[in-house]
Amino acid sequence: MTDRRPSLTPLSTRLRDRPPGLSASLLNGVVAAGLGLGALTVLVLVLWISSPYPDSGPSGALHIAAALWLLAHGVELVRTDTLSGAQLPVGITPLLLLALPVWLLHRAGRYATDAPAEPDGPPPVPVRTAWLGVVLGYLGVGTAAALYCSGGELRCSWGGVAVWLPLVAVAGAGAGVWSAHGCPPQPLPRVLTVLPGPVRRAVSGTDARARLGAAVRAAGAATAVLTGGGALLVAASTVWHGGAARASFLELTDGWTGRFAVLLLGMALVPNASVWAASYALGPGFVLGAGHPVHPFASDPAPLLPPFPLLAAVPDAGPGTRLNWAAGLVPVVAGMTAGWFVARAAVREPRRWRAGRTAGVALLTAAVCALLLTLLAALAGGPLGVAALSRFGPPWWLTGPAAGAWTALFGLPTALVVRAWRLWRRRAGADPAGTASPRTPAVVPEAKPKNRAGAGPGARREGTPVTAPKPVRDPTLAEEEGYDVLPAEPFVPGLRDDLDRALHQDRADPPEPSFPEPSFPEPTGTAAGGTVAGGNAASGNAASGNAGGTPRQDETPRQDEIP
Repeated sequence: MTDRRPSLTPLSTRLRDRPPGLSASLLNGVVAAGLGLGALTVLVLVLWISSPYPDSGPSGALHIAAALWLLAHGVELVRTDTLSGAQLPVGITPLLLLALPVWLLHRAGRYATDAPAEPDGPPPVPVRTAWLGVVLGYLGVGTAAALYCSGGELRCSWGGVAVWLPLVAVAGAGAGVWSAHGCPPQPLPRVLTVLPGPVRRAVSGTDARARLGAAVRAAGAATAVLTGGGALLVAASTVWHGGAARASFLELTDGWTGRFAVLLLGMALVPNASVWAASYALGPGFVLGAGHPVHPFASDPAPLLPPFPLLAAVPDAGPGTRLNWAAGLVPVVAGMTAGWFVARAAVREPRRWRAGRTAGVALLTAAVCALLLTLLAALAGGPLGVAALSRFGPPWWLTGPAAGAWTALFGLPTALVVRAWRLWRRRAGADPAGTASPRTPAVVPEAKPKNRAGAGPGARREGTPVTAPKPVRDPTLAEEEGYDVLPAEPFVPGLRDDLDRALHQDRADPPEPSFPEPSFPEPTGTAAGGTVAGGNAASGNAASGNAGGTPRQDETPRQDEIP
């Protein structure tokens, strides 16, 4: 016989062929960075090839693509090709471009974890290994792009490369790894240690994860309403100033390639304009140049702004009118939306929140909303030059607190009122007449008889009519063996066995012919202790089990039993 090695099981084969976790994670990070950089490179090269007046060669286009990829991460760029020779910063990050690397990093984190779909598959890659591998691979490509970009006309700021690029990589990859592991609650206590004491006490307890999750969802809904309302304000103002927007669009360039590039740039900056308009509705507004604020009460844009369609939608210079004040409806709706989300989570089963805990979650929602708007306002603005162009966008140190104040002002009473209304509807069963709801039928308690002192449990008062007991049907009796009409007497426990025996005997054996037995007159006999009147009386007593009769000592034999 030949000696054979045992064949590997499918699990062993997968573990043997599986690449190391760190190398696979590094590869995922490199691929994510390469896909984002490649997408922007293809777009820039297409525009450069189709342009009738290219200013530089392919090397210049590749430098611009690398610079745009770094700008999408929040890295500030520096222009060197100015007429004066001075370096001018460009720090406004197109938020639509930022969504691309964040999405790619999230997918890379999920793929690097390699969580199996089947329960008997190999274990997923550890969190730290997958997270560290994706971040290192992504930062390697980012560092190479920054080095390549440093020799072009648009150079990157190394301070931004050291801060914003790792921050985006760590946040995006961490979110992907965390979601791949099923969003475990273990990182929650570590996050809570960073929060201030009052906020940490507000979310502590057994249901801390539920309250924090409800606050994050409510704050996300409020932020979506704020940015969505801001987009509506931008669209309405652009239509209102349609002539100026069209003139600025046609003034920038003549060819269709340049106009297409301006259109793409405007689309990439639409989320930024939405955040600007949200800050305008909140009250702080935004600045169009150093010392030129624009808010609902006054508008003072810089006099020499570059022509751009989105800048044409800025309100006219002068004091605000009632039409400008109507923008305040956007944060009102956002605060009420946040309160509605908190109230819905407060009445959710199996554990409802009290009014105090609901108010605490509403205040926590306001704090989270303030953090989100602060981050968005910081990313949406930045410098476009020096002197008057050094400040563009909403002041993030005012926009965030304003969003938190509006959310707390309208979200807290909305959450309490909606919670009370939902609880009242549940108690009333949605029936204003006070009758029982069809969902929860009224249960009438069974009345127990009150016993008099000294009486037994079956005693009744004098004068109370005696009611016959209700007929009871055997619960074990089959449906086909039951009676159509219940008998008048109570159910006898042994009746089922007699019925089963009789039914089975009738089905199994054919009926035998019955012959009448000869009847003989029974003689009267004397019983010990009494005289039997006749056979009929004796047989009647015997058939009824001698119920209600005189107990007999013996029985007179039948005629056919006499030898």
